[in-house]
Amino acid sequence: MKVAVVTFPGSNCDRDAIKALSRIPVETVPVWHRETDLGGASAVILPGGFAYGDYLRAGALAAHSPVMGAVRRLVDAGGRVLGICNGFQILTESGFLPGALAMNISRRFQCEWVQVQVEQALPGLPFAAGERFSLPIANGEGRYIPDPSRPLGRDAVLFLSYRDRAGRPHNPNGSWRELAGVARADGRVIGLMPHPERASARWLGGEDGLRFLRLWTRGVGASVC
Repeated sequence: MKVAVVTFPGSNCDRDAIKALSRIPVETVPVWHRETDLGGASAVILPGGFAYGDYLRAGALAAHSPVMGAVRRLVDAGGRVLGICNGFQILTESGFLPGALAMNISRRFQCEWVQVQVEQALPGLPFAAGERFSLPIANGEGRYIPDPSRPLGRDAVLFLSYRDRAGRPHNPNGSWRELAGVARADGRVIGLMPHPERASARWLGGEDGLRFLRLWTRGVGASVC
């Protein structure tokens, strides 16, 4: 099993993702955004950062990079894609997931640890509804706005929501329904604002991100088998 990690101009979490996956361990394939081949990978991560400097809209230019055609072919063939922060923005801008990410309600960049909860189990992935993770966020445009013409529940679901340490709803950036992550209903495409790759070791502040990535890659491995 191989996981491709795409680098766009302005990505800054691609190496973090590769390092986190090496701790599972999973073989990774670094892919430049101009490439049209994913090197035999069965899954792909679109990492966090500021693709194209977030000019126009965050993720809007990266959505038209040549590699996104290869990502679409992979998903159509049964592969999986995980978009983290800027990668989530790219997935909405390219139509893989509904809705859009707008400026935080605070009007500022927010960098803090948050609690997230799985709201719905996904086909082929071992995430349990109610399962929680402690992960960091680092975004200026993390406020999820739904698409009224493509509401969640039709072809995508609310996958992760923000919670406080007591399990109560929490909303650090003003997202609709405290939404922290969206998934396609079949589980092949996931977008989330928190950074699991930044929580892959105790010295980073926690290992819940490694647990999240391990569960995701188990689903990838099962779909390959």
